[in-house]
Amino acid sequence: MSFQRIPLHIIFEEPVTVRDTYGGIGGLVALQGHHLKPDTPSDTVLIFLHPMGIMHYLPMPIGLASAGVHCLTAVSRYPNNDSALIMEKVCADLGAWVRHAREKLGYAHVVLAGWSGGGSLSLFYQSQAVRPRITHTPAGDPVDLSNLVPADAMLLLAAHISRSGTLTEWLDPSVTDELDPDARDPAWNLYHADCPQPPYPADWLAEFRERQRARNRRITAWARDRLAAVTAAHGPNAEQSFVVHGTMADPRWLDPSIDPNDRVPGQCYLGDPRLINDAPGGLGRVSTLRSWLSQWGRDTSNADGPACAADCHVPTLVVGNSADDACTPSHTHRLHDAVAAADRTLVTIEGATHYYARQPDKLREAVTTVKGWLAARGF
Repeated sequence: MSFQRIPLHIIFEEPVTVRDTYGGIGGLVALQGHHLKPDTPSDTVLIFLHPMGIMHYLPMPIGLASAGVHCLTAVSRYPNNDSALIMEKVCADLGAWVRHAREKLGYAHVVLAGWSGGGSLSLFYQSQAVRPRITHTPAGDPVDLSNLVPADAMLLLAAHISRSGTLTEWLDPSVTDELDPDARDPAWNLYHADCPQPPYPADWLAEFRERQRARNRRITAWARDRLAAVTAAHGPNAEQSFVVHGTMADPRWLDPSIDPNDRVPGQCYLGDPRLINDAPGGLGRVSTLRSWLSQWGRDTSNADGPACAADCHVPTLVVGNSADDACTPSHTHRLHDAVAAADRTLVTIEGATHYYARQPDKLREAVTTVKGWLAARGF
């Protein structure tokens, strides 16, 4: 089935509190997206939005549109740049897209299609839409999330629990000095010869995880103190960026017995984790103080998928891929088990990788699964 790809641009205004150059000038937020509109009419649209990713040409929305499912691949104000990303503002951006889909595009039903990092974002959005309670970011800056329109259903596709939870599970606990990328404790450096080799002992792994959480908390405490210092010295809009070294050190990538699935040992979704651990493109490599507290701080971020899932009472489909080396089974099951909806479904696409790269048969299976699930519920 053919479909039209229609570029969309929306602009909305939000009160200027802390100046955010990523959002536009003078309080105007400009967003862009693509409306994938099949020839067959529908009153339902799926909205794909990732906190910082651009979804236009990913296999899943294209596959769904080719199968007759109307999709909107939306982009936040932070396209391909999460260094200053504020999750509360991304939530507001998603709200603008949901309202646009209903009021401008005329869809009666909106389904949030949370792909990868979009899964916990979608849960965060729905939680705020049905139970608005957040009035400030974790840094204390005012934010208005009081008028979000709830979605009618939820898709959690190859999704992880949260950006903060995922980064914590990937942090390199061997880092002993945040200002010196070479200061590492080899006993906790997965990629050093003096570190234990897979399969990892259970007690060693438990301490490794605790050291990861402790490092996240140390960075959070420093970010809070530093933000207080720079705003006291330079005013309430003052901000600062910093580098986080060693962010791709999850034992799961080297030891397939941990959170087991069909992934290939020794690689992650970005390639060789030994190289990506300190490469420029590693997760969370550069952050501002406010962004860390909102996006990466394990104890400060509001966008925790399982916690927000307690407010999700709409029909929810959770799809995991059994060869996924980014979002492993424990994340898939934690999300599914946390969803409060009575109508919740968990499906695993056997052998599928995170992006269905060069797997057209797995993509077709996933598309068929989603389309059938939607049709069975009248969407």
